[in-house]
Amino acid sequence: MPPMTDLLPLAALLVVIGAAAGVIGGLLGVGGGIVLVPAFFYAFQHLGYGGDQLMQVCVATSLATIVVTSVRSMNGHNRKGAVDWQVLRRWGPGLVIGAALGVLVAAQVKSVVLQAVFGVMAGIAGLYMAFGRDHWRLGQAMPGPAGAGGLSGATGFFSALMGIGGGTFGVPLMTLFNMPIHRAVGTASGFGVLIAVPSVLGFLLVRVAEAPPLTIGAVNLPAFAIVIGSTLLTTPWGVKLAHSMDPKPLKRAFAVFLTLVALNMLRKVVGW
Repeated sequence: MPPMTDLLPLAALLVVIGAAAGVIGGLLGVGGGIVLVPAFFYAFQHLGYGGDQLMQVCVATSLATIVVTSVRSMNGHNRKGAVDWQVLRRWGPGLVIGAALGVLVAAQVKSVVLQAVFGVMAGIAGLYMAFGRDHWRLGQAMPGPAGAGGLSGATGFFSALMGIGGGTFGVPLMTLFNMPIHRAVGTASGFGVLIAVPSVLGFLLVRVAEAPPLTIGAVNLPAFAIVIGSTLLTTPWGVKLAHSMDPKPLKRAFAVFLTLVALNMLRKVVGW
């Protein structure tokens, strides 16, 4: 066990990161997992934990926090009438099935594979946030059952592999099908619930050989507990900001940050 002088600064850092993840998740609808997964990865590595399944612990722990924060975020957006329940009912089965398949794959691969998936997909998301245009459209209305099934399955699958709540992919997809941004953000919080719940149930059954202490399955309880307190506090702030300001300037800044995080994750994959 590392000395307390190392543990306390890391715990404080996780509190701050959890607070930032809550604001970002509520404001941009991208899900705090896109921040938490790399934060957990670097924290655990600093503490001396590694092995072929470290990324599984980071992904599972992030998803555990998303179970709680997505419910809170969805309730906040629903009170403002910003959750499209028809979309959630249509996309729900695909999100759940895709997430379950994602967990099955994640349980079988090495940590470096999940690092590569996270780096590539987060990089794509960052570039879209930076260079995407509001007028881009794939259609003027949300797709029918066939299209929704394929898109929701892919969203659930990659979100479970990355440890994110679905907003990172869900918000851009819904806006590309002409849904207003505030409604897309609110509905994406429901995606987080539908993805995170089955994913966490699956990850609780995954055996991790070199897990940090107090890890059940692949979910690390201390990291979850530290982060969830600050995230719960700040998620409503993000929801409130989402309905009272133009998030574009912050979105551009976050896109740069996300792209740098993705590149750093890929750097570790290739061993630089």
